[in-house]
Amino acid sequence: MSAMLARRVPRTFAARVAPAQARLFSDHAPIGSSLDEPGMPIKRTTFQNYLAVTNGQEAIKSLQEIVKSRDPDQKEFNQAVEEVMEDLEPVFDRNMGLVPVFRYIMEPERVVKFRVPWLNDDGVLRVNRGYRVQYSSALGPYKGGLRFHPTVTESVVKFLGFEQVFKNALTTLPMGGGKGGCDFDPKGKSEAEVVRFCQSFMTELSHYIGRLTDVPAGDIGVGGREIGYMFGQYKRMTRLYEGVLTGKGMTWGGSLIRPEATGYGCVFFARCAIESRGGTLEGARCAISGAGNVAQYTAEKLLQLGAIPVSFSDSSGTIHEPNGFTKANLDDLMHIKNVRRERIRTYVSECSTTAVFKRNVRPWDIPCDYAFPSATQNEVSGDDAKTLVKNGCKGVFEGANMPCAPEAIPVFQDAKIIFAPGKAANAGGVAVSGLEMAQNASMINWERDVVENKLLDIMTSIHTQCEDAAETYGRKGDLKFGANVAGFLKVATAVQEQGV
Repeated sequence: MSAMLARRVPRTFAARVAPAQARLFSDHAPIGSSLDEPGMPIKRTTFQNYLAVTNGQEAIKSLQEIVKSRDPDQKEFNQAVEEVMEDLEPVFDRNMGLVPVFRYIMEPERVVKFRVPWLNDDGVLRVNRGYRVQYSSALGPYKGGLRFHPTVTESVVKFLGFEQVFKNALTTLPMGGGKGGCDFDPKGKSEAEVVRFCQSFMTELSHYIGRLTDVPAGDIGVGGREIGYMFGQYKRMTRLYEGVLTGKGMTWGGSLIRPEATGYGCVFFARCAIESRGGTLEGARCAISGAGNVAQYTAEKLLQLGAIPVSFSDSSGTIHEPNGFTKANLDDLMHIKNVRRERIRTYVSECSTTAVFKRNVRPWDIPCDYAFPSATQNEVSGDDAKTLVKNGCKGVFEGANMPCAPEAIPVFQDAKIIFAPGKAANAGGVAVSGLEMAQNASMINWERDVVENKLLDIMTSIHTQCEDAAETYGRKGDLKFGANVAGFLKVATAVQEQGV
């Protein structure tokens, strides 16, 4: 009888909640488990470490063990998680309750992987692998681009989606984070092959997206042409004419300055950061990598603000224009890349300037005042960073996603130069995508000046958020720290208030 009565005695709230918390934040399969010998007890080393943390440093070490154990081969994803996590130690020290929230955010809500069959012009069946990572809907519908490039893997798409969550949070617009793509290379394909591929890709992707669910955009290898072909297929599949993609053509739902937005936004952010420290962009020599939309429109806005872009690059090498690109030079380069779809070395063979083409190198040995890496991830190595600092570079603004390798960032920080991470500096693209969604929902189109002024306001707000968060935690001027903390806290608050 006494045993029965004991079972009926109500437990305290803490006693009831603690086991539930452990279940909620445990891993599906304990990390470090050993099932080699049947009947042997399961080791729970990583999970025990995770539950036992008492300060921010221990929390980060434990979270690092979890992500590396769960996804040991996903180096890009691991790098992205660590890049955010390393800045959260003082945040966790103030509120250890945020540790399990970050553990929750580390895991995407959904990863979709699918095959994409298509016929080439010779009638041969080709098969590629497509992805959509719907990472977080805490702040709104999943939002993030599609990348068509041979380097696309699940790790790359997860890293991009993880970054997108915090980038979108900083824009102040109601957007969650996601990313997608395929290991298809549009280069060298005929127009008909690109059409067939895009239609096949969208046939599968259409099952998972919608204007209030998931709204993809463009990224590397996906421009207005590809968005158009995919939108047409989505419309045929669903019979819905809705803003399910952004980056659309102006005559059928697109927004003015969407192609320019990432580049323009990066320069707006750079101007805020430089002027807040007493500097100016006017007359500054700026090294730019890449030759796509981001690089082109970064150069265009720099020219408009009186700066001097001196370089572009692609996978074949770098163009260095010693006297700086003029508007006419830039127009010539944009025609070569966007209309003729040729490599940038063509510019050197056709221009009448003193431009030099450097084969198979990046532009980071060119003396400059500011650098705008706008090509791809990990393009700026530790040695490149040292060269930039040695040559007098005063600031680095990431136009691409995570273009600075982990060993490069401490070099910039130790040299006390401005370092603006991609989740802040290149948020202009997704910001105008959000503005395109707003225009679609209202069935109106805003004038160019209206969109550009809204973009300027958003980038100014992002800079302010980064500066304020950094100062709050005693890291004044550290834009990387501020971006990570401000983005995380906004997402974490939404996650907690929605019931986790």
